[in-house]
Amino acid sequence: MADVSAEEKKKQEQKAPDRDAIHRATANLPACSTDRAAVQTTMRDFQTELRKILVSLIEVAQKLLALNPDAVELFKKANAMLDEDEDERVDEAALRQLTEMGFPESRAAKALRLNHMSVPQAMEWLIEHAEDAAIDAPLPGQASPAAAGAAAATPEAAAGTSEGDQEVRDELTDIFKKIRRKREFRADARAVVSLMEMGFDEKEVVDALRVSNNQQNAACEWLLGDRKPSPEELDQGIDPNSPLFQAILDNPVVQLGLTNPKTLLAFEDMLENPLNSTQWMNDPETGPVMLQISRIFQTLNRT
Repeated sequence: MADVSAEEKKKQEQKAPDRDAIHRATANLPACSTDRAAVQTTMRDFQTELRKILVSLIEVAQKLLALNPDAVELFKKANAMLDEDEDERVDEAALRQLTEMGFPESRAAKALRLNHMSVPQAMEWLIEHAEDAAIDAPLPGQASPAAAGAAAATPEAAAGTSEGDQEVRDELTDIFKKIRRKREFRADARAVVSLMEMGFDEKEVVDALRVSNNQQNAACEWLLGDRKPSPEELDQGIDPNSPLFQAILDNPVVQLGLTNPKTLLAFEDMLENPLNSTQWMNDPETGPVMLQISRIFQTLNRT
């Protein structure tokens, strides 16, 4: 009996406290509540500031990398890696399914891009728009095959004329421009079409989606509202003399990251495609840099 009683006593001691016990233990603690609105505002402020930080850090990284004797080769490799972009490719199996049903390949490809590679939705779109006069027109922001071929030929022609005594810095600048063009913001094609059907022209729709991170509803609100912030404001950097930017530049992890070409690619990508931030936050090379930037912002924001 003694052994049983000891065992029961031990179980009672290991049991989690009930609600009354918790209330009694915490009765004298000061009340503390989290202002959810303030937290959400802080998160919004960070997203706004992050864009400005990235704009300025890209300039710093370009200057640092220009001093690296291997920078040209490193960025040539990076440029080559970007040649095959996921957003430009069409799912071959999905395309084959639609062409086997009798749909023309160009229409099927357009339908798949508009419907995020979903075969059933693409098929519905093709049937619904079969009689549309503009069904074969290229998507907004997408060149026709002939124009694409001409554009592809241009860099090669330019490269031919620039052979000779071209400075390394000029070559590196040219590679930067090519990389930036490949990482440019791409408006969601379906959202563009939907918003243009409401009467807005293509340029203002693309601007709205860029400001709204490709969120169609937010873009619609921007178009119907005061249109703030403006697209031009998105390209403004942070004050280089601000305590926040100085603290970021003084961080050893950030300093090391700015000498890595992959960090510059990440900054460029996040600048124009904020939804890709998670991918770079989880990357073993760029993640620590982003983590330090976030921590520095949160620390200075509390003071």
